[in-house]
Amino acid sequence: MFFIKPSKLPARALAGMALASFAAVGVALIAQHQFGVKPCPWCVLQRAIFLLIGAFSLLGWLVQAQRSLRQAALVAVLMLCAAGLTAAVFQHEVASQSASCAMGLADKIVTALGLEELWPSVFMITANCAEAAGYRLLGLPYEVWSGLLFAGLGALGLVVLTKR
Repeated sequence: MFFIKPSKLPARALAGMALASFAAVGVALIAQHQFGVKPCPWCVLQRAIFLLIGAFSLLGWLVQAQRSLRQAALVAVLMLCAAGLTAAVFQHEVASQSASCAMGLADKIVTALGLEELWPSVFMITANCAEAAGYRLLGLPYEVWSGLLFAGLGALGLVVLTKR
């Protein structure tokens, strides 16, 4: 009898999440290559997580007509957001306080995945965590901006996940 028009929110949100994730990596690369902001292992790990969030968001957008596949992509995005937020908080609260974060968890993950060899201009680690802690964007450390974006993407992902 009554036709309920499907919401456009999931499609728009997923496209926006992909765009925001890829843009975050773009901003990091501009900061690195144009302004000399050197990334530490935790910075590089967060870049990889943003790229994965962007890829899964894009995948969810591409399969939006199939709700179960879209939901699976969103669950992956939410798990990645949680991992990214954890990495950003750890970087800000723990790693940035140490003089060296070499061979820490982030460094081991980046090395094990071979990211530096795969795409050096994006994933090459060139700073320690204490050095990276000194870089600011509009007065806040980069990892704070990163954490805020992970939290925002996660919140939006939760909204989309509950949308029919």
